[in-house]
Amino acid sequence: MYYYLLALLVLGLDQVTKWWIVKNMNYGQSITVIENVFYITSHRNRGAAFGILQNQMWFFIIITIAVIAAVIYYMQKHAKHQPLLRTALGLVLGGATGNFLDRIIRKEVVDFLDVKISSYNYPIFNVADSALVVGVILIFIQTLMESKNKKENMNGAHRG
Repeated sequence: MYYYLLALLVLGLDQVTKWWIVKNMNYGQSITVIENVFYITSHRNRGAAFGILQNQMWFFIIITIAVIAAVIYYMQKHAKHQPLLRTALGLVLGGATGNFLDRIIRKEVVDFLDVKISSYNYPIFNVADSALVVGVILIFIQTLMESKNKKENMNGAHRG
């Protein structure tokens, strides 16, 4: 149950921050948080991460429904005793749902977290994107840990 609450927390934080941006900032407006590093910039995205596949709304809606269904199924059937994986899936579920709601309600995703490192201007993103990235990284870590454990168990079985 904790993992669904985590998804709801991500979803709530994502939607509240996007609502605030839409209500209080003009498109393109930027607020400096840390000079030359971090800004809050009102931006919209009709595509996927990094602005790819612009204006492919139905594609994203169908894919997101499939991802949400798969995450819920996997949480219920295969990740019951794997807290790291369930946390990762909770983050993915919350993030995917947050951007899905934007696509359904606004017909575009609201982005606002704007990071600039040296001369590199990272694509503007949001809370849902952050949760998705952290969730995928945790899934990757879980997969590496499982692979290492299987390898150690196989090596131990061959020795004994």
